[in-house]
Amino acid sequence: MARNDAFFLKKWIAYYGAQLGEENLYIWLDGLDQSLPDYQGPAHVTAVERLGGQVVAAEKRRLRFLSDRQAELLRQYDLVIGVDADEFLVVDPQLGKSLGEYLSGCNIHTSLSGLGLDVGQHLQQEGPIDASLPFLQQRHYAVLSSRYTKPSVVNRPVLWGSGFHRVKGHNFHIDRHLYLLHFGYFDDGMIQARFSDADRMAAGWGRHIAKRTRTIRQVTSLKARNADRYMPVARFIQTWFRPFYALNKPAMMGIKWVIRIPERFSSIV
Repeated sequence: MARNDAFFLKKWIAYYGAQLGEENLYIWLDGLDQSLPDYQGPAHVTAVERLGGQVVAAEKRRLRFLSDRQAELLRQYDLVIGVDADEFLVVDPQLGKSLGEYLSGCNIHTSLSGLGLDVGQHLQQEGPIDASLPFLQQRHYAVLSSRYTKPSVVNRPVLWGSGFHRVKGHNFHIDRHLYLLHFGYFDDGMIQARFSDADRMAAGWGRHIAKRTRTIRQVTSLKARNADRYMPVARFIQTWFRPFYALNKPAMMGIKWVIRIPERFSSIV
């Protein structure tokens, strides 16, 4: 589901369309005032009544809506992937498989997660993003983030928690070859522009957006570590350590590791 998010939605359709087929993409635009994109191709795009309101309540309504749509789609498909417009579930390129090919061979127990990589902008090394070029040719660092290790793939009807961060009543399972790349806060100029979005500010997103500038600060100031050495460790930590208030969500125990994204990922998104 998206609202006023054409920048990411165009990339989202291009990526998932290539991986899964555009005819298997389902997008709901939040508000009848939203125009259908002219780049949607065979993707199913529907504008619906606005699910607005303050951020917490609106998120619950949004994920209830999307969970209901997920249950409907599981009558037609074996698997459903639920992600936001700025999130890209990718298979490690060294396997040489598309997302569809890889997931078709997975033994999934209710849900499957990719390790969360919160991509940031290194302010001393990287300039403004150019939408016409692959993102990962312009952004080289990410925070290993349990927040984006989401149960994105499901094979039975479930209720996603707000932001797709958990599946209620079920555990999560992190696949060793899947990664969820989050690009929502990977450009300082775009973050500042979001502060001028009247819809987001009215809904109480200001504090949330300001908080996410931490990704850029961390990527810019912390030492970048070897990804292939630290990603398996982060996956182990997130599998076995949980926040006491949500035992079906992963945790990083307060550890902040920045990694340099391996070069093999540079053309995938």
